[in-house]
Amino acid sequence: MMREEIPAANTGLVVVDLQNDFLHPDGAYGRAGQGAADIAALPARLAPLVGRIRAAGGWIISTQFTLVPAKNGEPLISPHLKELRPFLKKGDFVPGGWGHALVDELAPADLSVEKVAYSAFYMTRPEWVLRKCDIRKLIVCGIVTNGGVASTVRDAHVRDFDVTVLSDGSAAFSRETHDTAIAALKPVCRVATVAEITEEFPG
Repeated sequence: MMREEIPAANTGLVVVDLQNDFLHPDGAYGRAGQGAADIAALPARLAPLVGRIRAAGGWIISTQFTLVPAKNGEPLISPHLKELRPFLKKGDFVPGGWGHALVDELAPADLSVEKVAYSAFYMTRPEWVLRKCDIRKLIVCGIVTNGGVASTVRDAHVRDFDVTVLSDGSAAFSRETHDTAIAALKPVCRVATVAEITEEFPG
């Protein structure tokens, strides 16, 4: 089946959760010794593609995992996340904070979406923003492949966006988990490499 040719101006690179609190050594996960080499390598691998999409007139869309501060600044943390990541505390992933921000290598984003769960579409406004900006094609990358990336891809698919996931522009805490998640996405989106997508934008 022929895919519709969608111009760069109607294309968005969705960078899922590549934030300082996840990636930087001084961030929440770095301080807790939580990380993976494949995750750490993503900003450098994605930076040339980000530059190419910007130059072509496309959109850079950053989704940012958020711990909403409540009374006295204490974060609202879902029970399953509290069990999985007991090191998360007040000040982590706080809106407007350094840890919450997109990593410097990929900043600035044209659009930013605060999210509170895996999918960027859950209880947020990205669909409204994407429609207003006439963004019809989404290229999804970031972390983690089996969480925020997969959930965002699936939600974009059911909303009739043209979706591609970057197989080497996404990562999980283990290579096996990543590979399984990418394989499971093949029925709902195109799977491509960073190099393949970079070649599709004029240099």
